[in-house]
Amino acid sequence: MTLDGTNTWVLHTPGGDEAVVVDPGPLDEGHLQAVLEVVRAAGARVALTLLTHGHFDHAESADRWAELTGSPVRGAGHGRAFTDDEWITVGDLRIQVLLTPGHTKDSVSFLVPDQQLLLTGDTVLGRGTSVVAHPDGELAAYLASLDRLAGVAGGMTLGPGHGPTHADAAAVIAQYARHRLQRLDQVRAALAAGAGDADDVAQAVVEQVYADVPREVWPAAHKTVQAQLDYLAARG
Repeated sequence: MTLDGTNTWVLHTPGGDEAVVVDPGPLDEGHLQAVLEVVRAAGARVALTLLTHGHFDHAESADRWAELTGSPVRGAGHGRAFTDDEWITVGDLRIQVLLTPGHTKDSVSFLVPDQQLLLTGDTVLGRGTSVVAHPDGELAAYLASLDRLAGVAGGMTLGPGHGPTHADAAAVIAQYARHRLQRLDQVRAALAAGAGDADDVAQAVVEQVYADVPREVWPAAHKTVQAQLDYLAARG
């Protein structure tokens, strides 16, 4: 589910001596030391650590990372809570906070305009699609977050939480929105075809809509379908 692993981002302005690290990742000492080496090679220190959300593969190492670097940590219950459209300034770095709930309630994204970079955590991945897992994930919020990201994505490179970067963030986000709407249509069709009469409606929908998806990811699909069913139920 983490593709190639978690992407840890090191933001640093050439010539500056302060860096911001986004998502130090799971508690993997080798990985943390490798990130530290990147920061040191740039002649910098970690001045601030930001978390896109609280899932362990992004945030488990936060306390250990704070010990190693002495940097404050913000996000996923650490430090002062983010506010929407907040600007964070570290040296010459300017980072805009975008509250983008949906994958999780605490999901945020970060826009780095001077580097034309949009960091999306697990809200938008570099390959495949993100899970909106009931009950922490909520589809209406997720669709609104995609709209929010689409509004700032023009000319930006996508920096996802997993998978490769993409030069055209706006195109990836537009495809994500289309995919979600297509899935909703498929769920409606499955319900109309009788899935709604099953004892486990979500599982019946999974078996129809996600038949081409490997069965080992069906538990995640089940949670996603439950979020879709909640979304449709709320709209009658």
